[in-house]
Amino acid sequence: MSLRSLPRLESLSRASPLVSRTRLHLPRAHPTPAARWIQNHHPSGVRLSSVSRATPSISSPSTSALPLRASPLRLSRPPTSLSPAFVRYCSYRRHNMCRLAGETEHFGGAKPDPTAGRELLPTNVLPRHYDVTLEPDFKKFTFEGKVVIDFVVQEETKSISLHTLEIDIHSAQIKSGGSVVASSSAITYDESTQVSNIELKDALPKGKTQLEIKYTGQLNDQMAGFYRSTYKKPDGSEGMLATTQMEANDCRRAFPCFDEPAHKANFTVTLIAEKHLTCLSNMDVASESDVHSDVSGTTKKAVKFHPTPLMSTYLVAFIIGELNYIETKKFRVPIRVYAPPSSDIEHGRFSLDLAARTLEYYEKIFGADFPLPKMDMVAIPDFAAGAMENWGLITYRVVDLMLDEQGSSAAMKERVAEVVQHELAHQWFGNLVTMDWWEGLWLNEGFATLMSWLSCNHFYPEWKVWESYVADNLQSALGLDSLRSSHPIEVPVKRASEVDQIFDAISYSKGSCVLRMISTYLGEDVFLEGVRRYIKKHAYGNTQTDDLWAALEDASGKPVRDIMSIWTKNVGFPVVQVTENSSDNSIHIKQNRFLRTGDTKPEEDKVLYPVFLGLRTEKGVDESLVLSDREGVYKVSDLDFFKLNANHTSIYRTSYTQERLTKLGQAAKEGKLTVEDRAGMIADAGALATSGYQKTSGVLNLLKGFDTEDSFVVWSEILARVATVQSAWIFEDQAVKDGLEAFVKELVSERAHKLGWKFSDSDGHVEQQFKAMLFGAAGMAGDQEIIAAAKDMFAKYKTGDKSAIHPNIKGSVFSMALKYGAKEEYDAIMDIFRKSNNTDERNTALRCIGRAKDPELIKRTLDFTLTSEVKSQDIYLPTSGLRSHAEGTEQLFTWLTEKWPEIYKRLSGNPPILGSMVTICTSSFAKPEQLERVEKFFKDIDTRAFDQPLAQSKDAIRSKISWLQRDRDDVAAWVKENGYKKSSL
Repeated sequence: MSLRSLPRLESLSRASPLVSRTRLHLPRAHPTPAARWIQNHHPSGVRLSSVSRATPSISSPSTSALPLRASPLRLSRPPTSLSPAFVRYCSYRRHNMCRLAGETEHFGGAKPDPTAGRELLPTNVLPRHYDVTLEPDFKKFTFEGKVVIDFVVQEETKSISLHTLEIDIHSAQIKSGGSVVASSSAITYDESTQVSNIELKDALPKGKTQLEIKYTGQLNDQMAGFYRSTYKKPDGSEGMLATTQMEANDCRRAFPCFDEPAHKANFTVTLIAEKHLTCLSNMDVASESDVHSDVSGTTKKAVKFHPTPLMSTYLVAFIIGELNYIETKKFRVPIRVYAPPSSDIEHGRFSLDLAARTLEYYEKIFGADFPLPKMDMVAIPDFAAGAMENWGLITYRVVDLMLDEQGSSAAMKERVAEVVQHELAHQWFGNLVTMDWWEGLWLNEGFATLMSWLSCNHFYPEWKVWESYVADNLQSALGLDSLRSSHPIEVPVKRASEVDQIFDAISYSKGSCVLRMISTYLGEDVFLEGVRRYIKKHAYGNTQTDDLWAALEDASGKPVRDIMSIWTKNVGFPVVQVTENSSDNSIHIKQNRFLRTGDTKPEEDKVLYPVFLGLRTEKGVDESLVLSDREGVYKVSDLDFFKLNANHTSIYRTSYTQERLTKLGQAAKEGKLTVEDRAGMIADAGALATSGYQKTSGVLNLLKGFDTEDSFVVWSEILARVATVQSAWIFEDQAVKDGLEAFVKELVSERAHKLGWKFSDSDGHVEQQFKAMLFGAAGMAGDQEIIAAAKDMFAKYKTGDKSAIHPNIKGSVFSMALKYGAKEEYDAIMDIFRKSNNTDERNTALRCIGRAKDPELIKRTLDFTLTSEVKSQDIYLPTSGLRSHAEGTEQLFTWLTEKWPEIYKRLSGNPPILGSMVTICTSSFAKPEQLERVEKFFKDIDTRAFDQPLAQSKDAIRSKISWLQRDRDDVAAWVKENGYKKSSL
């Protein structure tokens, strides 16, 4: 599942009012630093998985040192430029580090038994086949259902337990040969476990049997299970379709089932609908016939689909609605893109063509055919995540599938490519081979994330996606994992309600980084051979992480399990501190757990990670060095130039002396460091300042020294790091905030003017994003010429000249119009939102309206958020922009407290979005008294559905409080000494 469109706080360090990181996944989304600017400033800073930038392979990023060409950062969710990136922070509650999984504590190295205490269904009966018949009622918002389940009875029993949620069971009967042989004597329901227990009058003997259940379900509006989605037809009337979202635990809303990933079965689906509606499911159509509808009393059609291969319940999908489609036969099986009449179906052409090429590519590198007879991809108007990998029937947010290539930015094109390739990778990783329980979620999401980068690099080498992997995916992982309340990659999951909270940067980004690290260690060819063996051995089955390690060991002959288990079973990562001894040309290296708050306790620092040092010298890169102890000493041929973690393929921060940092800055200018090295070095320096390993003024000086830098990726990292400081200082003295903004203007204005903001067909993909990022950064920092240009573009655009603003800079122009405008500009952008038929443009308008600081306009934005004009899937967009300024941040939390009952009622059926809203409304605080307000408000509220994001938000606040206590005066002095002050407009 892609988290791209879900705002998740995945790397607080990236947070910033200037350039936020994006990219569902969300979680499902569906998430490029630069892309953030370009992608119309998605204020949520959501980070989506990303595509990969050019480089020869997964494990070896660009190796040419010399002024490497800029490369676009991987956009993964809607990009943004407005606010602190969403970073999920957890809190340190005295002695309770992380209470996510069944109250299991994760100290820096605890290895809890992941199977202990799981809430699982009894295994007295096991499902083998489901025959599901469904008929929705679009007037009553219900559906009638019948499911016939073929079981194997493992042991004699008088009861059968299944998962159900918001389902009214009318009857349950045991059948044999079409005859009823036993009926239920009672049906009880456990609300806490969402289990219906069917008591039978007579015991079932061991062997095969069949259970028939008739029931009524809710065609809800919560974007979960079997639900309804609305859209505006071309004639202005409202259309409605019925669709599904089963992952993680919502198949139980559609039909009674064994809703656990290990219970694979075959599914035969029949849909009853009006004859003019399109019916889709995982498989192709087996038959279509007329039937009498008991719901409407009319004749409808019954569309029956062929049985699926063995698969888990969370992958079942079906859709009924008015849909248009386009098709390609460039792949071995037909591929279609479907969309409701509200979308121009031709905007699905890019995704359609890319899907055909990607499926062919994946078949080749995975050594296994795509096993279904067709592939459908469908744009859904209401969708909680970015996309969902249902086998053979992938569902997407409209904006993540439909691309207007003439009216969308380069960053949006990259984002759509990544989401499509991520979901297609799942057809093997997750669908064909599935984790046996949710602590193995990373096997699905980490693989799909990495493979999407790999495939994007294959098809679009000019995008240089691997360069941006360091600034996007790696930083997303390290940002979340630097919190006390992070969790292991293999996080123990006890209850179904916990699962939604681990669709985060650990499962997606850190998971993919671990795989990339092992690929570097083994070599890409060996790694992919291990992957092929893993798929071949476990096709149609369930696996655990050790199964992957075994396959890689088999292919490589190396002790993969011993090395990698430490990374997946433990929380956190190390900071490697480097000191030098010139007398014998050696370096002393020591590892300790890294926490953003800089106050690691002994009990949190027990794990010794196998750290792949990747030592770069004048002679090249030595990948053989591994630090497995607390500290070690290593010889270096020449201390004049060396750098650890070459290309940043390993998961750690490196702390150098100030002298070494200065030398590395010079080495960067001399072309000795790759783009990945330069971006990674800046990211490390920024994170180390946040945690107190060095002064923030030192990092700001380091960034000043990159005045000759010409890489888009590196510049996006520079801006992200300054933005992180700005977001932490958002409530500080205005003179200091003005000084930091003036610093940004000094950094980027000259280069922004040099590159310009006119776009032509001859501009490369990377160049377009570079121009857009610098234009936005300079304008938001007060560059008068750019502001004037933006105002002129906006004036023409709002009067009907749609060519006045290039898609690459639309978000920046809207943001400047609001920051430097007033009510007139606000009304114009609201008008654009209401009248536009382009989903991307409508989202851009929503993301930007929070930029307005006027108290009355802040109130209008907040009041507007809960109206019917804003879909629940988009509710985070208008609020996110408010986090770009202190006034909005304060009012946002007040609004949350005043409107909590309404917010909770609207979003309680979709915990990921509810958790994201909690994050948005709390995580931008930076003062002790603000943290106290958050804790006081939630003290007496049941937070189980969002305890992770709430804890992470509080951790984020604590981190900023500590940082400001250490460096408040340091930054103020630096601003004053350098003469930075507010520019006159």
